[in-house]
Amino acid sequence: MRKMIFGGVLLLILTIAISTGRSQQPPPTGERFKQDFLNYINYNRARGCNCGTKWFPPAPPLTWNNMLQKSAYGHAKDMNDRRYFSHDSKDGRSMQDRIVFAGYIFKGYESFTVGENIAQGQQSINEVMADWFKSEGHCHNLMNPAFKEVGISQYNDYWVQDFGGRVPFAPGVLKKIQEGKIKLSQQVSAAN
Repeated sequence: MRKMIFGGVLLLILTIAISTGRSQQPPPTGERFKQDFLNYINYNRARGCNCGTKWFPPAPPLTWNNMLQKSAYGHAKDMNDRRYFSHDSKDGRSMQDRIVFAGYIFKGYESFTVGENIAQGQQSINEVMADWFKSEGHCHNLMNPAFKEVGISQYNDYWVQDFGGRVPFAPGVLKKIQEGKIKLSQQVSAAN
């Protein structure tokens, strides 16, 4: 069986292998699916790990975010239905576009960081997670302390993992913004 995985932080794309056939199956949902992913990710984040030649020290655990899962599901289904494998949708939307459209917005936050891992062909959570942790770029996303939340979906043999990190303004700064004493400009940052 041949498999593919891509990892990206905004426009960072990493190709690992080539596509294989597709089987029809309903997308997994539910607490077990979420918890299996969070357990795998957070076990490694708690220990720290090498991503290629770079050591990542322990990082805080990720929490599940339903908006990120919604974005991940939409992209996994679209790649399956339209038969492609890319961080950019066939209609021109970027990873950031899809994540924001799903409701994961940056307004009201001091910082906003998003990232994405995609894969195709893996048959289980353990298999796709092992492949992502073996790949330097995907591992960087998984261990990146700027990411606080994750949403993951599988559609047939397509897997999408969307990451987000939002840091709210400190109360004093937020008050000054609301009073008009501080003006904001929109900036979205890449994780790497």
